[in-house]
Amino acid sequence: MSGVVTADGGPATSQSLRQQVLVLYLATSALTARVVSWAFYDGTTDEDSETGDNPEAPYATGLDALRAGWRLLSAAPILPASPGLDHVTSYQKFEFFFERMVAAPARVLENV
Repeated sequence: MSGVVTADGGPATSQSLRQQVLVLYLATSALTARVVSWAFYDGTTDEDSETGDNPEAPYATGLDALRAGWRLLSAAPILPASPGLDHVTSYQKFEFFFERMVAAPARVLENV
């Protein structure tokens, strides 16, 4: 943990680390595909966020998120379309979950 500090400038410990989760829905199953929608959940703050809070995608592709230091946790399985349903609009099937651990500010840790 050497060199990691909290947002307030204090030293970070394993107890001060909190998870941030980024869910990216991509146009295809490739991490190089463009982001079509997203959600972000931040465990480092006591403020709630909502899906759609930011009108611009945080990254253009899933690969850009990896390059920014996010760890890929999960990717949706690729399932074949049922016969005759290949052009039916439904759920977004190319879902990727990313996470990173970030030092939380002291005010958040005090509320735990």
